[in-house]
Amino acid sequence: MNPNNISVIYWDSSAVLSTLLHDSHSEQALRYAGANAIHLLSSLALAEVHAVLNRIKREHEMAEILVEASLETLSSGPWRKLRIDPETDEIRRLASKWPLRGADLWHLATAKTLQRELPELLVLTFDKLLYQASVGESIACQ
Repeated sequence: MNPNNISVIYWDSSAVLSTLLHDSHSEQALRYAGANAIHLLSSLALAEVHAVLNRIKREHEMAEILVEASLETLSSGPWRKLRIDPETDEIRRLASKWPLRGADLWHLATAKTLQRELPELLVLTFDKLLYQASVGESIACQ
């Protein structure tokens, strides 16, 4: 899928982290980050990314200056912070259908909730189970 043909991208933490820390998905994530689109970042994804970056900092897994640069990029990146609660009925329905961890279930239910108002929404994730569930729920996904 061409990132430049997408108007709304919902980022999960795996995708955001791939823009901040070099991994096998970084090139693809950076292409999406550069897309002329609305980039949505939930408060949950923001918390997850902060938790990972600060754990890396505490455990000295990366130079502190690089962690600080990642935190600055997170703050100044293309993302619009989103405060939304997924619908309770959606959480219940999806939990019975997909074997997801709690945070990923929350992301899926949030994407389904957003999709009602934003049918062009694309979920950007590098989590295999969340990807499969998103596709299974007819949400555009990359």
